[in-house]
Amino acid sequence: MILWIGFAGVLGAVLRFSLGKWVSGLLGTAFPWGTWIINISGSLLLGLLYGWHQSQMISDGIWLMWGTGFCGAYTTFSTFGYETLGLMGRQRYARAALYVGSSVVVGVLAAWAGVWLTA
Repeated sequence: MILWIGFAGVLGAVLRFSLGKWVSGLLGTAFPWGTWIINISGSLLLGLLYGWHQSQMISDGIWLMWGTGFCGAYTTFSTFGYETLGLMGRQRYARAALYVGSSVVVGVLAAWAGVWLTA
């Protein structure tokens, strides 16, 4: 099981890096859109996985592989903190507050939506 979790983690990390670079190139870097989109979509996916696991539509192994492995590597709290500090260091306080607030609120709503979609 540990190897499967690690394999999914590699997939999540590679997708996070690739998607983050692509989104930043597309939307620019004035706001950390890449990390924001990754964390919100990861929250939605984790909510879906949680709902499926709770309703026994997926096994414990699938839950661990994709929830812990993939989502754990795909989403990134440390980059979120780093980018928030970067915005604050450039005196973009309103943008930093928007980033923090929207990440938390929309992230929780996305996780809830994922669970709701599986009901």
